[in-house]
Amino acid sequence: MIGKISGRLEYKTADHALIDVRGVGYIVYCSERTLAGLPAVGEAVALYTDLLVREDLLQLYGFASLFEKEWHRLLMSVQGIGAKASLAILSALGAEGVSRAITLGDVAAIKVAKGVGPKTAQRVVIELKDKAPEVMALGGSLSAAMAGASDVAPEVEDAAAPGSDEVIEEPARAPVMPSGASAASGAAAAASMSVQADALSALGNLGYGPADAATAVAQAASDTPGADTAALIRAALKLLAPKG
Repeated sequence: MIGKISGRLEYKTADHALIDVRGVGYIVYCSERTLAGLPAVGEAVALYTDLLVREDLLQLYGFASLFEKEWHRLLMSVQGIGAKASLAILSALGAEGVSRAITLGDVAAIKVAKGVGPKTAQRVVIELKDKAPEVMALGGSLSAAMAGASDVAPEVEDAAAPGSDEVIEEPARAPVMPSGASAASGAAAAASMSVQADALSALGNLGYGPADAATAVAQAASDTPGADTAALIRAALKLLAPKG
């Protein structure tokens, strides 16, 4: 299984990119959000990957984060959702948006994705809602792991110059993140994932069930974007408080 590739971006299109790794070009299909975050042609790039193997097909899919890859894996487990539909959902909502929509049972949000009808969107929510808390809980550890990898990543300037036959060696490089405004957005999403994971863990320690806690955290995060862990926990507790 190919879990990650690092190399140079040769080109990108509306649904895939070609990454040169040691002289071998890998065609990697990605969500629109991941493709938008790739660097300029000729620059170093790394993506987490998932290899789809069929009798007549070998197709590689790329992800900017482990969080996105995990949701792709779960979406693909739903009847009627193939790789194309999964990437359409991730393109429309992003990994964090998918997490929130499924946790809150927001069928309309899933239905926004190209090619996903109301019945399929409803099936996605029904089949994955119980699994959403587990993925949300991963958010903190995944963000920490990605941040740690970024801290030890070598500089792009250390790679071979364009046109050189020298092999690009970047074994410790973290998957590429968007630049400029997209980078700020990606950093904010990672921070939000970590905060939600911490809040979810705290509510679990207080005795709330995973499903109830995840729903409250997702709703609180939607109502109070940018909230820190303490504020998110307080907001979620208000939502979980008995009514009347």
